[in-house]
Amino acid sequence: MERLDLLVQKKLKEVLRKAGLHEQVARCQAVEGIGFLTATALVMAYTRGEFTRGDSYIAFLGMDLRVADSGQKNGRRSLTKRGCSEVRRLLHNAAMSASRTATWQDFYEHHRSRGKATTQVLVMLARKLARVAFALMKSQSEYQPKGRIMA
Repeated sequence: MERLDLLVQKKLKEVLRKAGLHEQVARCQAVEGIGFLTATALVMAYTRGEFTRGDSYIAFLGMDLRVADSGQKNGRRSLTKRGCSEVRRLLHNAAMSASRTATWQDFYEHHRSRGKATTQVLVMLARKLARVAFALMKSQSEYQPKGRIMA
C-alpha cells in the first residue's frame, strides 16, 4: 500500500508540474495542517472557477451554511454540502491535524471552551483553512503565520 501511495503522489506531482500548479500546491501546503493531497484538492477546486471572494470559494466547496430561520424562529444551521465531498473530507482531516499545532490550538480550544461541539469547531477550522488557502492562491503570496490565531 505504501508503494502504491508513493506512486500516486509521484504521478500527481508530475501532473502538477506539467500544469504549472506546483507552486500553488507548495503555497497551500505551507499552512499548518494542510498536507499534499489536501493542498492539491484545494488548488484543483480553485482552478475550476473564477472566485472573486473567499465566500464564493467556500460555497463552491460546499462548506457554506444553510440557515433555516423564519420570523422569530432560529432554526438549525448545517453545511450545504454542494461541493465535492472528498475535498470536505480532506479539509476536515486537515482541521483535525491543525487543531494540534501551536498556531491553531488556541483557536480550537477557545471555541471548545465556549461550548461548541468538537465537530462544529473542526468545521469552523476547516473553513478558516480553506479561506487562508484561497487568500494565498488569490494574492500569489507566501504563508506567514502571525502566531496564535484566536478568532
